[in-house]
Parts: sequence; structure tokens; C-alpha cells
Amino acid sequence: MHKLTNHKPSRSPLVLAQRAALMRAASTPSEAALWAALRTGECGAAFRRQVPLVGRFIADFLAPSAGVVIEVDGAAHEHRRAADARRDLALRRAGYRVLRFTVEEITHELPGVLERVSAEIAQLRAR
Repeated sequence: MHKLTNHKPSRSPLVLAQRAALMRAASTPSEAALWAALRTGECGAAFRRQVPLVGRFIADFLAPSAGVVIEVDGAAHEHRRAADARRDLALRRAGYRVLRFTVEEITHELPGVLERVSAEIAQLRAR
């Protein structure tokens, strides 16, 4: 539920903003760990968390200057792969690069996750 949450296009920006604020207040342990690392800016870009995008989604993390969205996928996402793929496609069409990491990757391989994020941002900036 703390993933890129799909909302009907008829939802108002205010509803999305309120939902994003609630999600920021209720971060999962893996989201909190990743946020602690991303907020330093050491990955090459400033990140925001739980950000409404494309009028109907809430991204776990966004680096606006690089156009990178990071999603943290827990066990519930194993049953939502098709929906996640549709959201990723909509975000790619809007110009974002979507990186997905599992809770296990963040919990057990955080340095590697951060290296991948840094490499992706560097590659996008080199274009």
C-alpha cells in the first residue's frame, strides 16, 4: 500500500496530497532506511518522498532534477505486478525513470541499492 499508489484520475490533487502526507507519516522500516540514505544527497540528486505524480500516482521517492522515481516493493507487490507494470509505463511515458527495489534488497543490500541509484542518476545526467 505504500507503493506507487494508483488513484482514479477523477481524484483531486488535494486528495492525492493528503494521501501522500499520510503515507509520509506512516513509512515502513525499509522506506525509512532508504530515506535516511537518500536524504543526504550523496546519490547525486535531492530526493522527496511520497510525491503525487501524473495526477493519479504517489511515488515512494522522487528526484525531480533527475526524473528518477524509486519504488519500494514489499510482499503485496508480488500480487500486483501487472498493476505496477502499468504504473511504470505511465510514468515512463511522462518522462520518469522508475527503479524498483524489494524490501529485502533495501534491508540486506542497501549500499548496493544506493550504488545503483547513483549510477542511474549519473547516466541520466551524462545524456
